[in-house]
Amino acid sequence: MSLIVQKFGGSSVANAERVFNVAGIVTDTYKKGNDVVVVVSAQGDTTDDFIEKANEINTEPSKREMDVLLSAGEQISMSLLAMAIEKLGYPVVSLTGWQAGFHTSSAYGGARIKRVIPDRIRKELDKKNIVIVAGFQGINRYQDITTLGRGGSDTSAVAIASVMHADLCQIYTDVEGVYTADPRKVEGARKLSEISYDEMLELATLGAQVLNNRSVEMAKKYNIELEVLSSLTKKPGTIVKEAAKMEKMLISGVAKDTNVARISIVGVPDRPGLAFKIFSKLAAKDVNVDIILQSIGRDGTKDISFTVTKDKAKEAVETLNEYVEVVGAARVVHEDNVAKVSIVGAGMESHPGIAADMFEALYDAQINIQMISTSEIKISVLINACDADAAVSAIHDKFFSTDNV
Repeated sequence: MSLIVQKFGGSSVANAERVFNVAGIVTDTYKKGNDVVVVVSAQGDTTDDFIEKANEINTEPSKREMDVLLSAGEQISMSLLAMAIEKLGYPVVSLTGWQAGFHTSSAYGGARIKRVIPDRIRKELDKKNIVIVAGFQGINRYQDITTLGRGGSDTSAVAIASVMHADLCQIYTDVEGVYTADPRKVEGARKLSEISYDEMLELATLGAQVLNNRSVEMAKKYNIELEVLSSLTKKPGTIVKEAAKMEKMLISGVAKDTNVARISIVGVPDRPGLAFKIFSKLAAKDVNVDIILQSIGRDGTKDISFTVTKDKAKEAVETLNEYVEVVGAARVVHEDNVAKVSIVGAGMESHPGIAADMFEALYDAQINIQMISTSEIKISVLINACDADAAVSAIHDKFFSTDNV
C-alpha cells in the first residue's frame, strides 16, 4: 500500500462533469489499496471572479480580508469533490488548509509555509477515508486565514507529500505533461518524459505555467518525485526528479514571460558603491530584480537597467524617484511593453554555441534583443512584447525541428 498525493488544478474541477471525472481518478487510485490525499484549487476562474467582486465593494481592500475571501474558492472545490466521491460510494472527508495543519507566515496574499502538522490527515487516513484538502491556504500565528499566492495549491500538495513521506505526488493539470514549449501556441512542441528539478525550476520561474516555482523548490529540497499529467486523458505524464536524463537534448524547453517591466536609471555617477545603494533600496521594499545591465561608464556617468515583475514596477519607480537626486542620477525610465524569452537545459553547459544558435534564430526572425542574462542552464533575452510569440516559435524551431533532433 502506498501513500499518494494528488493535486488538481482549477481547470480540472471547473464544472460538475470535471468534478466527477476527478472523483473517478481519485477513487480508482483508492481502489488499488492506496491511501489518497487530494489537494484542490478553486474552480476555473473563481479566484478572478472573487477579485472582481471585491473591487465592486472596495478597490483597496485589506490583504487580510482578501485572503478570507479568496480562500473560499478552494473550500468550494474541496466540498464539491467530496460530495461527488460520496455519491460514488467511497468514504471521504474534506479539510480546510488550517484543519489539515498548515501554519504560515503572516504575509497576507503571499504567505510562506512555516510548518505542516498533518495529525488530522493521518487520523482520517487511519479511518480509511480519502482526504480532500483545500490548497493555497493556511493559518498564521494570529489565527487568521492566509493564502500562499498564485499557484499555491501546487506548494500545498508538495508540502503534504514531504511531511508525510508520500510515495508519489501527482500534479494534474489541463496539459499532458511538461513540453518543450506551450503546445497550445507552438506547433511541434514535444512532451518530455523526464526533466530535472533544476530545469523545471528555471522553466517555472521564467514563465512556464505548468508548475509553481515554489513547489519545485520544495520538491527538490525534500527529494519528492513529481509527475505532471492531464486529468482529461489517461496518458503518462512528465516525471520531475533529480538528475533526469533528457534524451541527450541540449535544451529542455523554451519559455516566455510577459509579466515583466524594464526600469533604467540614467546618468548614474560612475563611482563605487552606488549600485549597492540602489539595489539595497529596492530589496528593502521587497522588489525582486532579475536581468541587470550596466553600461560602460562615459563622461563620468553610466546607465543601469534591470527587470522586475509588472506588479512591482510602480513601487520600484517610486522608490528610485525618491532616491535619484541623492544618488545624483539624471532620471528613471520605465517600460512595460517588454517580454522575457528563455531557453533552459542542462545540456547547454557542456555544449558551446547554444547562445549563438538562439541569437541566430532571433536574427532570422528579425527580432531585436534589448538585454541578455545567462546562467549554467539558461539564457534569457528581453525583447518587445509584440515579438514574444514569434521569438518562442523561432527558437523552438531552431532547436527542436526534425532536422535538429
